[in-house]
Amino acid sequence: MDEITIGARLRTLRRWRGKTQVQLAGLAGLSPSFISMVEAGHRPLDRRSHIAALANALRVSEADLVGGPHLSADRLQSDPHMSVPALRVALQTNTLSTPAVDHARPLAELVRMVADEIEPMRRACNYVGTGQALPDVLDELHYHVADPDDEAAHRLALETLVEACAVATFTAKNLNYSDLAHLAALRAQEAAALLDDPIYKGKADFVWLNTLSRAASRDRTLIAAQRAADQLEPHATDPLGLQVLGMISLTASLSAAAIQRGETASQWLDAAAQIAQHIPDQPMENWQSFSATNVNVWRVSVGVEQGQAGGAMLELAEQVALDKFDPRSSRRADFFADVGRGLAREPKTRSEAVRWLRRAEEVAPQRIRNSGPVRESVAYLLGRARATAGGSELRGMAARMGVPH
Repeated sequence: MDEITIGARLRTLRRWRGKTQVQLAGLAGLSPSFISMVEAGHRPLDRRSHIAALANALRVSEADLVGGPHLSADRLQSDPHMSVPALRVALQTNTLSTPAVDHARPLAELVRMVADEIEPMRRACNYVGTGQALPDVLDELHYHVADPDDEAAHRLALETLVEACAVATFTAKNLNYSDLAHLAALRAQEAAALLDDPIYKGKADFVWLNTLSRAASRDRTLIAAQRAADQLEPHATDPLGLQVLGMISLTASLSAAAIQRGETASQWLDAAAQIAQHIPDQPMENWQSFSATNVNVWRVSVGVEQGQAGGAMLELAEQVALDKFDPRSSRRADFFADVGRGLAREPKTRSEAVRWLRRAEEVAPQRIRNSGPVRESVAYLLGRARATAGGSELRGMAARMGVPH
């Protein structure tokens, strides 16, 4: 668990590869001045396209460059990691035919737990609660899949396992365990394959797509998202199918933005907006919060990836009806964080960026204090801050996130 900034890590990796800043810039398609500013902490490295280009040029993984999970002295930041070993064991030791346990609670109870307890905790970014409940539920769902009472019970166990693996995927991803997130997504795909249901296959594909690097593989992730959307579209004839198709479309948009295909990103955003017109704008009721309001939230995420900053970010933010989201929802926290990251890029809006990032932290401290992009923005802003109230506020955030200060 290292505690250095991305800029310092970039400098170390560059020197390890025996490259000058000019040589690395040429290999990555970036300017030498950009490399110099990142290494000195004068510019944040917070866009997937830039991270991927540098990782490819250095022949290292993106995780090597941006860093993996980190622990600070703050309990809200570090406690969610305590359940990761048990989650890893559950995902590694179970198969659909050979469960790791020989007994389980009634299937109906597990279904209720996933829908009414575990998924709501995940949406609220309560990773401590999620991590305490989820490993046992994964074990027991595998038991029911392997030894169902009847065909209906088998299908219900598989459907619930897809949803539980989705929770595991996003929990692991948001705590920066990319390998574990990918494993959980593969488990979801395996369960969906047995169901032979296009809607559940679409759900599992969406989860899997969110574990792939959007930029490092050039256009592979975008192609995979387009393929998933094409496969699902003929079957998206009810509200749930439309919601799943909408989320895949949003993922395609962000994947396009990550490889600098702005027109394609806009097309997928517009496609998602069209889909959203056919379902109620109720993000807290819909699958993965898909809705017209959530499309506007994703417009902000895509804008950040495309390099938008300052006033442009505020214009996008004004289009979002935040009252549609629960006060503790992950989407609200991510929205605040994305706006803050965009504002951090312009000197005139840096002080306002601190306020937006603090709002994100207040909504979901476990999520935001473990966010790599937010951590990078805080480190960047801290380097720019003077001995002002803003600097004091930033030092507090930095301490809670394990950022050197």
